[in-house]
Amino acid sequence: MVNQLVGLRFFAAIGMLTLIFAFGCAKQSPFSIPPEHPRPYKIGRNWYQPLASSKDFKQKGIASWYGADFHGKKTANGEIYDMHVVTAAHKTLPFDTYVKVDNLENGKSIVVRVNDRGPFIRGRIIDLSFAAAKKLGIVEKGTAKVKIKALGTPAETAVNSNAPVKLIPANYGSGIFTFQVGAFKDRENAERLRQKLDRQYKNAHISPFDNGHDTLYRVRVGRYDTLEEIIEAEDILKEKGFKDIFIVAE
Repeated sequence: MVNQLVGLRFFAAIGMLTLIFAFGCAKQSPFSIPPEHPRPYKIGRNWYQPLASSKDFKQKGIASWYGADFHGKKTANGEIYDMHVVTAAHKTLPFDTYVKVDNLENGKSIVVRVNDRGPFIRGRIIDLSFAAAKKLGIVEKGTAKVKIKALGTPAETAVNSNAPVKLIPANYGSGIFTFQVGAFKDRENAERLRQKLDRQYKNAHISPFDNGHDTLYRVRVGRYDTLEEIIEAEDILKEKGFKDIFIVAE
């Protein structure tokens, strides 16, 4: 993220207003809020009201990323930001929400967990960690047009426990994870790869993606019910030569 946002994220992290998740209190809300709802917070002249639920949340806009300037510092929910872990910042989604991010410019998709607040620049809807931005292919450019969809929050409260992360769906039908192996403009090339994968792996399929200008034929393989299962399988596939695969949710 650009340097001029350092101050903004710092204030978001130390708290200009108490969020029920993490922040210290500097001001009281100008209006009364029931205790079950997250408190609003103020950045600059703008107030933001975190959502009580991520159910059916979808959004289109610009994604950006932040890295070394914030590495090792506290995020808005009190965790330590690690630029090499796939996480994200969002202005209003509940902390620990898992979000599917589709890059509308190159067809890549990833799943990230929200643990921070931002970005506070007009038009930008999500701020990715360096690791997430690298997987989504936006590190060099810095930003990209994206579509995001909330998948849900962990059924267990301990996100970092050893138990599999099972989601309480934010959108009905979400929570199925698979690998994207490649994306092609030529349907025949995609079909050849699908057939090759189908001889060795389950659920090899093609997922067309229309970005408004071209159609990309995304080749995907595998079907997993939890993030833990697919993360374990990712290491196995990479050892077999699939270096550029990444996890997506369908």
